[in-house]
Amino acid sequence: MIPMERMPEERMPEERMKDACTGMGEKLVNLLLDPATAPAKVQMHVQGCSRCRHELDELRATMALLDTWVGPEPNPYFMTRLDARLREEREAEPAGWLARLRARFIYQSATHVRPLAAMAMTVLLLVGGGAYLGVTNWDQLPAAPGQTAVVHDLQTMDSNAQLLDQLEALSTSNDDGN
Repeated sequence: MIPMERMPEERMPEERMKDACTGMGEKLVNLLLDPATAPAKVQMHVQGCSRCRHELDELRATMALLDTWVGPEPNPYFMTRLDARLREEREAEPAGWLARLRARFIYQSATHVRPLAAMAMTVLLLVGGGAYLGVTNWDQLPAAPGQTAVVHDLQTMDSNAQLLDQLEALSTSNDDGN
């Protein structure tokens, strides 16, 4: 006897249905919510596939159950009590300076922050620009080209009168001690 082998294109009807059922979840939801816009191919598949038809019936039963559900009615004084509680929290004095600062940023409008932000940005630009341009070295004279550091230091000491007075006082006290 010759064994019967199936050719790849000869598939069982269940296998073809499984392939056709992949990705049907979203299509079934669309068919449930708006049947008029569902493609005819999807409607034909649901009519021929017992698994997808059962899934669609379960979705319909779930939607019907959700339609009968009634949410609890809120207490008529809920919004009044919520407004009163929020007002109390806004008017309560925060404990420390950090809590007061936090409360100011949370409960007040953001318009009071704009001048502070502009001032902080200006200071940052000035400090950053000054550091970049080397403005912090105004009091130091640049060394003349061709001068060594020793010559520059001696010229700086020569122009400093207080240092010269101190050196002279030291030299006279050494002469008196000999």
